[in-house]
Amino acid sequence: MSEQPTYEAAREELGEVVRKLESGGVPLAESMALWQRGEELATLCQKYLDDARAQVAKARQTP
Repeated sequence: MSEQPTYEAAREELGEVVRKLESGGVPLAESMALWQRGEELATLCQKYLDDARAQVAKARQTP
């Protein structure tokens, strides 16, 4: 199993996926694979952000 990218790496790769999809000219099969990878990366980035928010909320509750 491959190692999970950092938030920064996932965000950068997601940006590349979006740029490729927006540029057009990508075959349908590749577009679908890019879209799926983009969904995975977006979910991963959201998890990182949710975890960070939870940590901040927990830190604020600790006296």
